Amino acid sequence: MIDRIGFAAELAAYTERHGPVTIGLAGAGQMGTDIVVQAALMTGVRVGAIAANSPRRPLEAIAMAGHSEDHGVLAASPATIDAAIEAGRIAVTDDIAALCASGRVDVIVDATGSPEIGTRLALLAIENGKHIVMLNVEADITVGRLLARKAKAAGTVYTGSAGDEPAATLELIAFAQSLGMEVVAAGKGKNNPLRHDAVPEEYEAEARERNMNARMLVEFIDGSKTMVEMTAIANSTGLVPDVPGMHGPEASLQNLAQILCAQEDGGVLSKAGRVDYTIGKGVAPGVFCVVKPRHPRAIERMADLKVGPGPCFALVRPFHLTSLETPLSAARVVMHRRPDMVPVDRPVAECGARAKRALQPGETLDRIGTADYRGYAMEWRDAREKRVLPLGLAEGSRVTRPIAAGELLTYENCSPDESLLVTRMRAELDAADATLAD
Repeated sequence: MIDRIGFAAELAAYTERHGPVTIGLAGAGQMGTDIVVQAALMTGVRVGAIAANSPRRPLEAIAMAGHSEDHGVLAASPATIDAAIEAGRIAVTDDIAALCASGRVDVIVDATGSPEIGTRLALLAIENGKHIVMLNVEADITVGRLLARKAKAAGTVYTGSAGDEPAATLELIAFAQSLGMEVVAAGKGKNNPLRHDAVPEEYEAEARERNMNARMLVEFIDGSKTMVEMTAIANSTGLVPDVPGMHGPEASLQNLAQILCAQEDGGVLSKAGRVDYTIGKGVAPGVFCVVKPRHPRAIERMADLKVGPGPCFALVRPFHLTSLETPLSAARVVMHRRPDMVPVDRPVAECGARAKRALQPGETLDRIGTADYRGYAMEWRDAREKRVLPLGLAEGSRVTRPIAAGELLTYENCSPDESLLVTRMRAELDAADATLAD
C-alpha cells in the first residue's frame, strides 16, 4: 500500500472529519460525464446532483461511472435534491436554481459551455452562498471579472477549473514567479491543426470517432478555443497578446524559448509579458511558460541542467487533463477557499470575433464553432477603441451592417441580444470600465 501524500492526504483527512465534498454539476456533455466518472474514482469528492435539460445524459453518465441502475434519482426541488444526496444517491434535475439552492451541495461546477447559462448559474450559486467552479471559459472571459467581484462580496469563491489549459498554465507562471524569474511568455501548444474557415459539416465523421460534438470540435480547429483560453490567461495574470490574434508560430518543444521571447533575445515578441500559442510539434497537449532568470549564475545552472541553451527557457507541463482535474478545484475551494484561477480586477484582454464568411444585415448569428465567426484575442484597449463585440455575446446577435469575411464583429455592425443576462452584465462591466479607456 502507498501512503497518501500532499493534497491527497489532506483530502482524505478532510473526508474523515466532514464527509466528502459534494458537487452540484451543471451539464452532462463530454466534460460533465468526465466529472461524474472521475469523482466516482476519488476519495473525498462526490457528485451529489446533476442539472441538465434532459435526464438522459446524466443517467447515462451515472451508469458509465459504475453506479447501480437506481443510483440516479429525478428531483425537481432543493428538498428532493437534498433527500437524494442524503440517501447516498445522485439527484438529476432540469432546474439550475434548485441545484444551487440545495443545502447538501457544497460547490457548483459549470460544465455547460454556454456564456448565458454559465452567467445565470454563477449568479444563482453566489446568491445561494455557493462556491462556483467555471469549466466554462467562454463565460469567464465575458463577465468573469464581474462574477468574481460579486462572489467576493458575497463571501464565496469564484474560480476557473484545474486541468483546463489556462489554470495549468497559471501553475507554471506561479512557479516561475515564486523563483523570481521574469515571465516572458506563457500559453499552450495547439492540439488540432489550425484551419480558420472550418465548419461543422466537414468534421462530422471525425467528431463521431472522437465522441465529440462537431460544433465543439470546430471551436478547437478554427482557433476559437485557443483565443478564448489565451484571453483567460491574460485576464488572470496581466500578460497580453503581443499582436491582435497573437503570433502562433511553428515553435517546437526544442526551440520554443528561442522563438516566443523578446526581439532583444532573438524572438518574435516586441517585449516580455506576453500570452501566445504555438502550432509547432512537441508542445501540445501541454502548456508552457517561457522564463528568463535574472542572474547569469541562474542562467548557467538552467543551461547545465539541460532546460535549454538560454538566456530564455521553456518550462513545460506536457499534459492537461481538462475535466478529470476539475474535482480538485471543487475540493480546494471548499476546504481552503482557494481559487485555482480568478481574473485580476482590471481589464486586460478581450476575445472578439472575426467573420468566417460574408454576413448580411438581418442575419442572427449562430453559436461559437459554426460557420459564422471565430474567436480573435486582442488587448482590451485595442478592442475597446474598435468597439469590438465580445465573443461571448456573438451568439444570438443580429447583423446590422454588411460584414466581409475576415472583418471584426463590432457594436457598429452587430447588435447583441439585450434579453440575455450575459449581455446586460457585460454592459454593466463596460460602463464601470469606461473611465479606464479615456
